Amino acid sequence: MEEYALSFWIYMGVMSVFVGGAMKKILASHISAVPTLVVWLGLLVLLERLCTLCLPAVLGLAVLCAGCGLITRKGSAAQTLPTEGKAVFITGCDSGFGKAAALHLDALGFEVFASVLDLSGAGAVELQHACSSRLTLIQMDITKPQEVQQALRCTVDKLGRRGLWGLVNNAGICVNFGDAELSLTSNYRGCMEVNFFGTLDVTKTFLPVVRQAKGRIVTVSSPSGEQPFPCLAAYGASKAALNLFINTLRHELEPWGVKVSTILPASYKTGQSSNLEYWEKQHQHLVQNLSPSLLEEYGEEYLLETKELFKAHARKANEDFSPVINAIAHSLLSTQPSTRYYAGHGMGLMYFIYSYLPTSVSDRFLKRLFVRKKVLPRALQKQNNNNNQIQK
Repeated sequence: MEEYALSFWIYMGVMSVFVGGAMKKILASHISAVPTLVVWLGLLVLLERLCTLCLPAVLGLAVLCAGCGLITRKGSAAQTLPTEGKAVFITGCDSGFGKAAALHLDALGFEVFASVLDLSGAGAVELQHACSSRLTLIQMDITKPQEVQQALRCTVDKLGRRGLWGLVNNAGICVNFGDAELSLTSNYRGCMEVNFFGTLDVTKTFLPVVRQAKGRIVTVSSPSGEQPFPCLAAYGASKAALNLFINTLRHELEPWGVKVSTILPASYKTGQSSNLEYWEKQHQHLVQNLSPSLLEEYGEEYLLETKELFKAHARKANEDFSPVINAIAHSLLSTQPSTRYYAGHGMGLMYFIYSYLPTSVSDRFLKRLFVRKKVLPRALQKQNNNNNQIQK
């Protein structure tokens, strides 16, 4: 009986990791994955039979792992579409993911329309020199509807009667610094204006030509839109709104033959967020605009620690964009693109902890992963000191 109990709990532990994660991944992909889901359910039945037969744990685990391997290998055999004749429009190509995606997709043979804020900027010049004649650079600020409409006209003029195969929503900003209470309302509005409303306008504007091609919409979002990262309330709120919009769009566009994917990258050195001077300016701006009462309650030492933590996080950010760029390419070319791509080191573990473990565990994990604050707000320090004196 003890051997049976041991085998059972070992099976259940492995099942929660392998089968639970795999089933959630299948459910998040596409309706065409239903046959694979049925196979997974059959694997669960087999697992239960192994338990009742009291087979040795090692043998049971071997059978389970072999089944997982076969099904995973089979599920990853989706065909790749050709790039010939396919055009993609990418926002935010001045630097970071956008510029890297434009370079990579051009090399794969796509006709690339790359939007930039500055046609004479370093990023635009590099793209012009490095890419083929298929590249078209377009000046566009996604927060300005007139420029978005002009970008569509320019794209349609070049496409002719063809539709647009892919829209890659990449442009975004992170004007966020500090706790939710400390973050300025202008920061919340700034993040929403670019990350949500700007992307919303671009998507709705280009959607007719994407529907015409029965193409793809790929949106670069953030894990902070799904999980409560400390000190990222403004940025995370804008990405959460974006995620919900894109997910709703995914359901609604399925009858049109349009596939919709979201990329959730790990920490990378992109845009201003990797610029250490940027965080210095954010800190100064916050101190200058924070109300005297909040500044007194939290204290300058608390704000200074937050700045240093953001700078340290920026220094450790990954410079290799390939996981994100490969995910973008896969979502554009796979016959069965994933609904979500968790791109980067540790993203799978983060997803598992947040999805399957208690909230107390996932909260502790996020705090240790992102900002390990040690300094208490000044008001709390005073409270603790008073309590210690009373106890003495």
